[in-house]
Amino acid sequence: MEFRKKALAKLQSPEELDVPVRFARPQGLLVLLVTLIVMAVGCVWSFTGTVSSKLTAPGVLTHAEGSYVLQSPVAGQVIAVHVKEGETVADGAAVVSVRTDRGVRAVRTVARGRVTSLAAEIGSVVTTGADVATVERVKSADDPLVAMLYVPADKGAALPVGATVDLTVGSAPADRFGQLRGTVKAVGRVPRTAQQISGFLGDRELAERFTRGGKPRAVLVSLQRSSATRSGYAWSREDGPPFTLETATPVSGAVHLAAQRPVDWLLP
Repeated sequence: MEFRKKALAKLQSPEELDVPVRFARPQGLLVLLVTLIVMAVGCVWSFTGTVSSKLTAPGVLTHAEGSYVLQSPVAGQVIAVHVKEGETVADGAAVVSVRTDRGVRAVRTVARGRVTSLAAEIGSVVTTGADVATVERVKSADDPLVAMLYVPADKGAALPVGATVDLTVGSAPADRFGQLRGTVKAVGRVPRTAQQISGFLGDRELAERFTRGGKPRAVLVSLQRSSATRSGYAWSREDGPPFTLETATPVSGAVHLAAQRPVDWLLP
């Protein structure tokens, strides 16, 4: 009954029209203002801003023409080794001599280059097709290095020639020496098999590593030269490492892709 009396009294009393109504507290207005500013900035950035992305891929330092594995065309015992690792040899130069059933035969290079490794030594026995040496195809010791990156096939086709590349070199920690600077010079048109990669690099283990996730595209990266560093190449830090770079050094390359708009607006 008490509640009914209060309800009837409320209905009989006039409205309190002279009492001001508070719609929001000052703190609420401040939050609303900040929200509107953030939304405005987001709208402007969606029209004018860009997003920069990178594509990271493994690779190796080498020369533009790659390397090849010299194999013995005969079977027998190695009785002489005519070259040393690091030596530059001419086309057709004798690398080792092998004693066979039909006399002594020389295993010769098939192209000019630099011997990077020897698999045969005096007294060892080789079979037909056995690896004798790895020869890098260079004209002189001053030929510039390049980086060969192996990018997943579905992503490599979108890489633009001329894109900048930051290379982390395995023998030069980035936190101490910075990153090697480079530029995309060419992108392979078709994916490479392990056999093709091995034939170019002269290294089966690297070929297997680069093809574990499928057949990749080869991306040739030219290195920026610099006379101010010991290595002869430009680095993100002024000096770079205090030593020269060697071929077959593993690298990881971050390719800078073209800046893209964050939102694509569809108009009728």
